[in-house]
Amino acid sequence: MRIIKFLVSLVITIVLIYVLDNRLVIKGNPVPPMAKFLDPFSGFWRSMDTGRGKPPEGITFPAIQKNITVVYDSLAIPHIFALNDMDLYFAQGYITARQRLWQMEFLTHAAAGRVSEIVGAGRNNEILDYDRGQRRLGMVYAAQRGLEALATDQNAMIMVEKYTEGINAYIRTLSYKNYPFEYKLLNYKPEPWTSLKCVLLLKSMAQSLSMGDKDMEMTNALSLFGPEMLDVLYPDREDVGDPVVSNPGNWKTSVQLPDSIPAALPDTLITINKLPGRNPYTGSNNWALAGNKTATGSPILSGDPHLDLNLPSLWYVVQLQAPGINALGASLPGLPGIIMGCTDSMAWSETNAQRDVVDWYRITFQDSTRNKYLLDGDWVDTRKVVEKFDVRGAPVVYDTIVYTNWGPVPYDKYYRSGDDKKQYAFRWMGHEPTSDILAIYKLNRATNYKSFTDAISYVACPAQNILYADVQGNIAMHVQGKFPLRRPLEGKFVLDGSKRAAGWNAFIPNTDYIISKNPRRGFESSANQYPVDRTYPYYITGDRFEAYRSRRINNILRELNNARPEDMMKLQTDNYNLKAEEVLPLLLSALDPSTLTAVQNNARNALSNWDYHYNTESEGASYFESWWNNVMALTWDEMQSNDVALDRPTSYTTIKLLREDPDFAFFDIRSTPMREKSRDIIRRAFSQSVKDISGWKEKHANRSPAWGDYKDSFIRHLLRIEPLGIHVKGGGNHDTVNALTRTHGPSWRMIVSLEKTGIKMWGVYPGGQSGNPGSAYYNNMTDAWLNGKYFTMKLMKVP
Repeated sequence: MRIIKFLVSLVITIVLIYVLDNRLVIKGNPVPPMAKFLDPFSGFWRSMDTGRGKPPEGITFPAIQKNITVVYDSLAIPHIFALNDMDLYFAQGYITARQRLWQMEFLTHAAAGRVSEIVGAGRNNEILDYDRGQRRLGMVYAAQRGLEALATDQNAMIMVEKYTEGINAYIRTLSYKNYPFEYKLLNYKPEPWTSLKCVLLLKSMAQSLSMGDKDMEMTNALSLFGPEMLDVLYPDREDVGDPVVSNPGNWKTSVQLPDSIPAALPDTLITINKLPGRNPYTGSNNWALAGNKTATGSPILSGDPHLDLNLPSLWYVVQLQAPGINALGASLPGLPGIIMGCTDSMAWSETNAQRDVVDWYRITFQDSTRNKYLLDGDWVDTRKVVEKFDVRGAPVVYDTIVYTNWGPVPYDKYYRSGDDKKQYAFRWMGHEPTSDILAIYKLNRATNYKSFTDAISYVACPAQNILYADVQGNIAMHVQGKFPLRRPLEGKFVLDGSKRAAGWNAFIPNTDYIISKNPRRGFESSANQYPVDRTYPYYITGDRFEAYRSRRINNILRELNNARPEDMMKLQTDNYNLKAEEVLPLLLSALDPSTLTAVQNNARNALSNWDYHYNTESEGASYFESWWNNVMALTWDEMQSNDVALDRPTSYTTIKLLREDPDFAFFDIRSTPMREKSRDIIRRAFSQSVKDISGWKEKHANRSPAWGDYKDSFIRHLLRIEPLGIHVKGGGNHDTVNALTRTHGPSWRMIVSLEKTGIKMWGVYPGGQSGNPGSAYYNNMTDAWLNGKYFTMKLMKVP
């Protein structure tokens, strides 16, 4: 008996030792070695900022050639003062890593397709599938080409290399006890930083903003519906509102425009399970008022990029000052310089230009080996790259990716495609050897309009609407990027990969870009709408231009005079929904109150009395959102096929058809024997929306469906671990200027008053400067951001 008890105790002890000293995976979730993780001297407790103080300001390293001064303000924003570029960027790298190292490394692993090295393959291999997708889209290939281009400029290389040295200097100070919290949670350690990672981060942002495409979807729609119906469903341009720049009849062309090409009907449908594209709600707002419309007589510039809301926060605010540079604004952790902000004489902000910089090419391989493919009548060699995936807790996985003249072939019988006979190569502007980081270097040093235009000439991908204002009173807008010179309809559909003539044989010259400076109306603005008026001579196609935020902004700016920064703050947090104003009366007119139930009539009354504001406490916003989502789903049920990639038309096109063509063929619901018209769709969608809201109320103790509760916005931790995220109640949606959706929204709000006596900046973002969940500066700005409050951010002088 004693032996048995001893053996049982021994087994329990061995199991406990194993569990406490080893990382486990329970129901797909990683569990760290608990002995290390809970160790009071070196475990996760060490990550808690018990002092609730700002980071220490002293930095002394042999690598720093001159003295550096770092001052942290009350928000833990570092103001870095150096005597040369090398020290400045070394210090920026070191300081940023001290606050955000884990975030920087995780994001670059995600960009490079290496997340499975950290967390394993995931349930049903979804993380490994993601990693394979990143490699197959050529993200590392893009970064390598970008780094090669960067090497041609000494200043840009100093910027990246010294920033990298600073990060690595910080990494060398670490041991397990002072690793950031997530390293301990996942039980791994940081690896050395490289210059390639800086470029990878920039390419990852470009992926989020410019890799959206609908070529395969449009090709399928062309085959299913024909060219005439395609123009109705997916017009290149929707006639709505002001473009970003309007200059009718005054555009020039520096090159001969190519002839138009007819839309050719494809022979078969494309059946590929594509990787998820760009978030449809990714966008931004920016605008600048000229001095004749402001109270101070000086321009005011505003910007708020709409991106995924994550913790740690996407942005890290910093001031950089050295000879030739004095800049303050939002930096991207892992990338040197400032992306959006001001110098001591100008300010700038960007929104996504939505331009099409992705093409797909149908490839004809010689045989199943895919060693050669047809190009201009010759069989040309492919290049094969074998990718190795060191999957944590699993055997190594290898994947072979075929590269052509156009780019990689992401989909084949080994990955997301059941049709091995038809394969498509992927070309993206982000693969081109461009020097976008040099634009950041020069922007941070711009002092006037001329130096600003020189800086942004290096912006290639992602294409941006770049807004400018300066202390001399100038305002300007540039639609900037590298754009293929396309024939009409070219780039909207899958192209013939057997002909070099189908490729990007020329680009729109910089001299013919879309530019506006000091317009008569007294303001510049963009919100991802169509870029230019109809007289612009070059063909433009893109990924869903915006139709509502831009009009709301311009309607208000036109009426503003003697404007103050507070007016800009009010506009940035505006919850008025122009789409609802335009379509809700039409929807309500289709209902017959005498046929509605009591619950339905209550919903109808809430909508009839609604003021079109998506405010936090609004019930009308919740009912309208549910109703409109059901209208879209029922109208475009033909687009829901699981076998064929299709994209449904925009809300603006849908409303136009509801109003102008109630017998339109697509209003017929495929699953019913009757032929529905628009009123049938509206009524059926209303009934379903009331059921949806009632179901929500039952799950939430019969609470009122106030918009803030119904939407349930959530700022997610990058690891998607629920307890590390934050649920917030906020107004707005993707069609309002305050474009806060459930997990997406204004990631940084900035207002800059360009006064000659001194530039003034206000800013706020969800989260805080620290990447440490235990820090007082991890989430300290969220409440202010949610409630439309701003913090003063100063360009400090050298102490």
